[in-house]
Amino acid sequence: MRIYEEDGVIYLEKTCPEHGKFEDVYWGDAEYFKWFERNWNTAEYMGRGLKNPHTQIARGCPFDCGLCPQHKTHTILGIIDVTNRCNMACPICFAYAGAVDYVYEPSYAQIVDMIRLFRANSPWPANALQFSGGEPTLRNDLPDLVREAKKAGIEHVEVNTNGIRLAEDIDYYKRLLDAGMDTIYLQFDGLRDEIYVKLRARRDFVKVKEKVIENARKLGHKSIVLVVTLAKGVNDQDLGDIIRYAVENRDVVRCVNIQPISMAGRARKEEMRRLRITIPDAVKLIEEQTDGAISRWSWRPVNWPTPIARGMEILKDRMYPEFTMHPHCGAATFIVVKEDGSYTPITELVDVDKFAEVFKDIYQLGITGHRRMAKVETVKLLTFVKSELVRNLLKDLVTRGSYEALARLMYNVVMIGIMHFQDVWNIDLDRVNRCAIHYATPDGKLRSFCTYNTIYRSQVEEKFKIPIEEWTRKTGRKLSDYV
Repeated sequence: MRIYEEDGVIYLEKTCPEHGKFEDVYWGDAEYFKWFERNWNTAEYMGRGLKNPHTQIARGCPFDCGLCPQHKTHTILGIIDVTNRCNMACPICFAYAGAVDYVYEPSYAQIVDMIRLFRANSPWPANALQFSGGEPTLRNDLPDLVREAKKAGIEHVEVNTNGIRLAEDIDYYKRLLDAGMDTIYLQFDGLRDEIYVKLRARRDFVKVKEKVIENARKLGHKSIVLVVTLAKGVNDQDLGDIIRYAVENRDVVRCVNIQPISMAGRARKEEMRRLRITIPDAVKLIEEQTDGAISRWSWRPVNWPTPIARGMEILKDRMYPEFTMHPHCGAATFIVVKEDGSYTPITELVDVDKFAEVFKDIYQLGITGHRRMAKVETVKLLTFVKSELVRNLLKDLVTRGSYEALARLMYNVVMIGIMHFQDVWNIDLDRVNRCAIHYATPDGKLRSFCTYNTIYRSQVEEKFKIPIEEWTRKTGRKLSDYV
């Protein structure tokens, strides 16, 4: 594999003995790539891996995924696909039952075992879990599965959904909340129906999204993530409007998570450059569409919090989740919203880089036996905060060091994130073995997000599938029915 620069763009080149050379756009801006690489792809941002890997190294990455001893990052977010059935048939999706002609739907007992598998991780038992699919709300027992996750020690449980059932059935929404669900991970590609016609083959879908927001408000649910599948020529000019919508509904919306669409099929380099949207491309679009309010320099890579976690470990004498994924996996920023609806990126209110440097010093003092001096270092933190609101929230977080304190911080801001998941064309093994988002599967293994979706999904589902005819005969239901 070779990563190189050409005309201000970073490309990835791979050569296959059987199929020849392949090229793809890795990052659309070389300057931005080098900034992330120089500051956050260093040894101090590397993970320490699992103490109890589930597979051994035999063929090398990515063929030993399970997780193997080579994997460097523990699970930050676990995912369990509870079904591949869906009440939609999106043209951009290849994994739902109608497309593959079988049903993959782990049993209740299998899912409980997968939850326990995440919790068995050492040294960090995973404490955040997403139920996904297909469409997970097709399962009537999903609230009970949420309850099982909470009982097992998962602190944060989210449901990945297109929102149809939560819009139509507020009682089911309430059952999920009563069971302990924390967050709805809501498919939200924009505010124009034309977008959903192209991406989801459905009209009048904006009304469904707005109904979910309305139901959340009725139920007092304050944690919805708007999940945007970003496609060139479809909704790449809608990011500013989506962010404004999140700000206007910040009483229930916590985050906008932008996911550039993955590629399928073979294309020449020029075609890939035309079609591919990378993280810096999305960042520039947001800068343009917010009239510069969120600049390209307002963002930091997803592994930025690593020094915070390690410093807090020294201060509180307990472990915190370490975001030691590759810096090119994603970027994020927080915007602090004023009463008049205007907003300011957190980077203008806090010197986030100096803030992180203090935590690096705290960690180094702690591991060299100077814990008392490490605690004294915390007084420096507030000198880098220019906002009284943020100063009080951060003081609470550092003092208490709890999940609840972190939640209070989140409820005063809107997060914007960009996660660029890999496909077969741009997969980078350096990213793979630092992945922090892992799927659990019924065969008792954990696999990184990108290897599961490019290599293992079909293998796992083939092993545990049921032909559609057999499933229909057994249940007496249609694929899209609630079962």
